[in-house]
Amino acid sequence: MKHHIESSLQEASSALAALLANPAALASVEQAAQLLIATFEKKGRVYSCGNGGSMCDAMHFAEELTGRYRKDRKALGATAISDAGHLTCVGNDHGYDQVFARYIEGHGRPGDCLVALSTSGTSKNVIKAAEAAKALGMKVIILSGKRSEKLEPLSDVYVCTPGGTYADRVQELHIKVLHILIELIERHFFPENYIGE
Repeated sequence: MKHHIESSLQEASSALAALLANPAALASVEQAAQLLIATFEKKGRVYSCGNGGSMCDAMHFAEELTGRYRKDRKALGATAISDAGHLTCVGNDHGYDQVFARYIEGHGRPGDCLVALSTSGTSKNVIKAAEAAKALGMKVIILSGKRSEKLEPLSDVYVCTPGGTYADRVQELHIKVLHILIELIERHFFPENYIGE
């Protein structure tokens, strides 16, 4: 058992080290932060979506923006597409592929931004959400674990974080990236919370 614990932690450490050593990936994280800051500066809203664990990460990202990350400050306009009533209604009536896109069609506006997570890069409902966002004049940030021929062209910023054989390592990198994005947003709008750091 100890071997598996150590192996898992070593694999996670290797995935993080690979991301840290990838200048293109780090630049994309910076670009994503700049895009989110620009969205909030123009009073736009940020929507986030994903499936399974990625939905949990999308929810965490949104609630850290509307609530707080490290210290108290004003709320920022962010919503995860996670309402059970909406998801089951659209899934039943239009198909699961449409659950995120229909929400974007109903709520998204030009100047808003979609943050969409897909560890595989092939999630059909994430692809359709990105298509809907672009059609509305929204900006799109994609977090993926593999380069996607369908998602990358739909994105304004594409953050690719390969994590190894399984999706769990990709998700671990995604939550780290999301935390960095939140911190950079807070540092921009609420610098008083980071005095001395």
